Amino acid sequence: MEEVRRTSQHYENELQAIKQNLLYLGALTEHAIENVLISLLDRKSDLARTVIDGDTEIDKLDTEIEEQCIRLLALRQPIARDLRFITTAIKINGHLERIGDMAVNIAERVLALNEEPQLKPYIDLPRMAEIAREMIRGSLDAFVREDCQLANHIRRMDSTIDTLNEQIFRELLTFMLEDARTIHRALLIMQVSKNLERIADHAKGIADMVVYMVTGINVRHQWPGETPDDTCNT
Repeated sequence: MEEVRRTSQHYENELQAIKQNLLYLGALTEHAIENVLISLLDRKSDLARTVIDGDTEIDKLDTEIEEQCIRLLALRQPIARDLRFITTAIKINGHLERIGDMAVNIAERVLALNEEPQLKPYIDLPRMAEIAREMIRGSLDAFVREDCQLANHIRRMDSTIDTLNEQIFRELLTFMLEDARTIHRALLIMQVSKNLERIADHAKGIADMVVYMVTGINVRHQWPGETPDDTCNT
């Protein structure tokens, strides 16, 4: 009996280790987004380079988490809720690693932008970045708390990011049409905006997986408005 208890406790510790590593990975990606926006707003290219260099740690942790999950699947053969937890963790891990890649993409554009005169005040980009960071935090919080309603709330936030991205695109298109000399800088800013929009998509993807983990319902291909909160009572 004592051996069974120790085995069960060890298994729970392994599950908790995966959860803690995912939270740490999420914190790393949030920090990368914060730093890359500071590097843009304050024209601190060294900080952008720090974000690029920091992707190595994100990739290393991504590999570690994936190995943890695969090991548990192979050795523990989990079923039901535990199986959904581990498969969800694998998906979340992939989303967070891609968010790190998006932060690097932004940093590379920032390095180019900082070499040229600023085209326009950056107003909507910081707002997009803050919403994206909030979505990452919220989706991981929903994962830890197994909070389906919070996950659905995060999923709906994605539309705000999409609207801001479209707004920035239209504004920059006007710049390019009026003065061809702005095209290069405008395209770089568009790419920054697009990467922030993709970060939000990945955060939404995490929230999608939380809904699946809690309810067993796959909502990845549903618009957030099509998934009422009463789904969480299923």
